[in-house]
Amino acid sequence: MAKNIVLRGNFFDFSEPIAMAIINITPNSFFAESRCNEEKAIVEHAEKAISDGAKILDIGGYSTRPNADFVSEDEEKQRVSYALNIIRKKFPDVIISVDTFRAKVAEMAVNQYDADIINDISGGMLDEKMFETVAKINRPYILMHTRGTPQEMQNLTDYDDLVADILKYFAEKIEKLRNLGFTSDIILDLGFGFAKTTEQNYLLMRNIKAFECFNAPMLVGVSRKSMINNVLGTTPATALNGTTVLNTFALLNGADILRIHDVKEAVEAIKIISKFNFLSNAK
Repeated sequence: MAKNIVLRGNFFDFSEPIAMAIINITPNSFFAESRCNEEKAIVEHAEKAISDGAKILDIGGYSTRPNADFVSEDEEKQRVSYALNIIRKKFPDVIISVDTFRAKVAEMAVNQYDADIINDISGGMLDEKMFETVAKINRPYILMHTRGTPQEMQNLTDYDDLVADILKYFAEKIEKLRNLGFTSDIILDLGFGFAKTTEQNYLLMRNIKAFECFNAPMLVGVSRKSMINNVLGTTPATALNGTTVLNTFALLNGADILRIHDVKEAVEAIKIISKFNFLSNAK
């Protein structure tokens, strides 16, 4: 059965996977070419992503790469507000996700700019008000697995059983959200690169289908990450081919959303894999 979520009062269908474009309003994101801080760069980046086939723009004002510098709440709000104001005026119909772990940033994005989705890399752990706020604004929520803060997460990689522990994490978080009255849709993000070693990332990638038990859309975000570079000896700037390989594997194993820097290449992978799926269903 095809998964879907409700956006703007209408069903958003995942019968074919979609691309979510990363729009970083930060000076220090790990992939330098994804950074855009001036209006011209934001418009150009968004325009190209939409033209290349992105269905969602994911706006972030706080880099959450390992060991990322701390950014104050006021600074993050200013960055996100600046970008949302530009994008909402220039592209009023585009679906916008806001990448934040802070309740006040999420609330501002929804109340002032009608953001469609909240993308929280912390699973509600870095702001005690986040789940309460998410329940109140009741927009689709991307629930990601991680541990600790961006500054410490790479030291928190001990698991009893990686897949089982993450399954339990999602079950507990979903139950907490529902108990708070959250009735909108939940999208799961396994958190590749967050509190996981290279080997753990690949083990998790191999077990994506284990998370289909939640019957929720699955987001995979591996674009140009260290799990690629550590294997191939590439850098974020040269990791496009490795990214496409992993995205293809993820699509073959049930990914519904690819969160990526390079939209054109991801959309091409989606089109090809969707062709195989169509032929399989036509048997």
